[in-house]
Amino acid sequence: MITTTTPTNASVPTARLRLTQRGRVVITAIVAAPLVVAAIAIALNGGGAFASGAPVSSEGSAVALQTELVSFTYVTVAAGESLWDVAEAVAPTRDPRDVIVDIVSLNQLPGDSVQAGQRLALPSGY
Repeated sequence: MITTTTPTNASVPTARLRLTQRGRVVITAIVAAPLVVAAIAIALNGGGAFASGAPVSSEGSAVALQTELVSFTYVTVAAGESLWDVAEAVAPTRDPRDVIVDIVSLNQLPGDSVQAGQRLALPSGY
């Protein structure tokens, strides 16, 4: 009679990977390189694809813009007059703060101060 015994705790040799300091640097560089290249590409692009100004259709081609002429009503600032005074005169039923914000935005003023003789465009609806 032949008996065979199988070891219950058979030790299976395992290969253990040992990395040196140089190997760790190389692996880190290989993993980080695509991330660095992508960051540089994004930085150099600067969002240019989004800031072209021409709307893009769903097919990916530029859509021709139709421009319409808009005429504004203008007011000239008198001596000693402020934007608050202009806003109250232009839209007496509205909150002057909202009117001032609209005037500053439309005329691209750096602040809320105006000079005598300055010509201001008024938003439509006032």
